[in-house]
Amino acid sequence: MKIGLVGCGYWGRNIARNLHQMGLLGAVCDPSAKVLDSVPKLYPGALATKSLADLLKSKEIDAIAIASPAAQHAAIAKAALTAGKDVFVEKPLALDVKEAKALLDLAKKKKRILMVGHILQYHPAIRQLKSLVDAGDLGDIQYVYSNRLNLGKIRHEENILWSFAPHDISVILLLLGRLPKSVATTGESWLRKGVADVTMTTLEFDKGARAHIFVSWLHPFKEQKLVVVGSKRMAVFDDVVKEGKLRLFDKGVDWLDGQPVIRQTSESTLFFPDLEPLREELLHFADCIRTRKTPHTDGRNGLDVLRVLDAGQRSLDSRGKPVVLKKRL
Repeated sequence: MKIGLVGCGYWGRNIARNLHQMGLLGAVCDPSAKVLDSVPKLYPGALATKSLADLLKSKEIDAIAIASPAAQHAAIAKAALTAGKDVFVEKPLALDVKEAKALLDLAKKKKRILMVGHILQYHPAIRQLKSLVDAGDLGDIQYVYSNRLNLGKIRHEENILWSFAPHDISVILLLLGRLPKSVATTGESWLRKGVADVTMTTLEFDKGARAHIFVSWLHPFKEQKLVVVGSKRMAVFDDVVKEGKLRLFDKGVDWLDGQPVIRQTSESTLFFPDLEPLREELLHFADCIRTRKTPHTDGRNGLDVLRVLDAGQRSLDSRGKPVVLKKRL
């Protein structure tokens, strides 16, 4: 099995490194002559080409991994699926909901694997957190909030909502197991007119559950923190700290004779395997190619995340007016 990589820039280099180490990198396609010149040294045996058409024609390439700019994702994925290749595409699946739905239909028609790179779903800490939720250890999920903040990396082709928030949306949908009823987003742009630097998104779910997502590339320090509040316990995933990334809090509010009583029983650190999420993600893609099973983050999963993003953008454009989501497309 060989996988061709389209786009070997900032993030694509990490995909290339992993695929090469796994013995799966068959080719690198990139418009940069400098990038292509480095391929023989960094990834011996991999073809270097500027031509997407030549890559898709190659019988040596079984699948395509797409790490190009987001605006190109849909077109490249469509071309690859049409050529009969299995496809892994970095988030977001597309920038348009209709284009994304068309990709799902095309993948089904061509009987091809379509997987979206929502990497946090392959993080061992998130897997463990999902297990806790599914087992009912936290009780009913009442509230989730996620902060993804840093000074940079500032994008030109997309705003902070589209750049940072897909990670958080993906995890929140995973934990709650359903789409929100409505999405409301506010934000502001200071560095470049019309390109939001900071956004706050509120997701309203059925059964009274809520979530909010705060993202910014204009922040004095780095923070990547997810807090899950359940009716029994609470959990915190902090991806910035080196130790104690996943903590479980046996805390909450009980009622005694009609009065609220704060419960602070215990706090514990949960341990998980030290595995690189990107490697786990790409191993899963390779396994899906071999076995033809549906990926955890398949096209439908990517479409759901995109629908929330799209609703968030429409709300942002209307200065925070909530956007109601249809249950299914």
